[in-house]
Amino acid sequence: MPRLILATSDFAGAALRPRADLVIGIQRRFVWGQLPSRAALETLLQARSAKHRDLGTHWLDFIAAKYIAPMGGTDLGLLELCERCDSIELWADPAANDQLILIWLLDVLRPHRNVLSKLVLVQTDIDVTDNRDVNPAQWRLPKLAVTDDRLRLASRAWNAYRASTPESCFDLLMEDLTALPRLRPALIALLEELPYRRIGLGASEYRMLELVSEGWETPARLVSEVFKERGVFDFRETESIPDRTPVLAGFPPKTEKPDTAHWERFLQSCLTVTDFGKAVLGREVDFSQHNPVNRWWGGTELTPDRLWRWDTCDRCLIAP
Repeated sequence: MPRLILATSDFAGAALRPRADLVIGIQRRFVWGQLPSRAALETLLQARSAKHRDLGTHWLDFIAAKYIAPMGGTDLGLLELCERCDSIELWADPAANDQLILIWLLDVLRPHRNVLSKLVLVQTDIDVTDNRDVNPAQWRLPKLAVTDDRLRLASRAWNAYRASTPESCFDLLMEDLTALPRLRPALIALLEELPYRRIGLGASEYRMLELVSEGWETPARLVSEVFKERGVFDFRETESIPDRTPVLAGFPPKTEKPDTAHWERFLQSCLTVTDFGKAVLGREVDFSQHNPVNRWWGGTELTPDRLWRWDTCDRCLIAP
């Protein structure tokens, strides 16, 4: 029977393809925008049906048919595919979204002991794609058993992230999280994206402001650097951050379908810090008091009346 690898991103899936008979990269983003409902996520992983008319509503929509044809095609549900495999490895990169994919999948698989008996966890120290120049056959990462304590922690963490406030995620930091060794730094990185106390910008937003003030003038370079440094939002998400932060000037306007001219401006435009941005950078004004924050953090809707914040000095959560 075939060997299956589930990877926590499509890029990791492509890099791992030589290691197994079948490699599936899970293409979901949980760090940006409103989380899908539990029902939508359940439907996503089910066998294809009339519920999956729209592209992207089935978990195998973006997997090339040739890779999965020997297993029965792209209509399979996650559990159905797992049951057809002899062994399953779940590879999780350390970035925040990868850790969210990890705890979500473990929570989904937790009741299915027949699948768990074939499943092991491979936790990477750096992104799989950073090892693209290394022969995959030479990687010797430890395979962790999927124990009950790991499953319980994954379910608790996933439910905490889906909660209507960030309190449960913060409370997890007071506990032993070593069962999932990359979960703690991922949770901290996510909490740091809450609006800072007395500033009103999250870590990625504020870092953008700092870098432009230091001379990083080109949008493409700026987005790449923040994406690399923070590792929470992907390139497209990071590119969208300035749309909600009037602290920088010079970003090309967003278009429905970016064309060549848009990308040329993105590569060549010159960014500057606005006067308002300079005041925020100097901690003279609170961004959120002049520009209402309306966005999602996990299951928490951040609004002017429900603005949870992060204290960077004391590393603690500040309630509205």
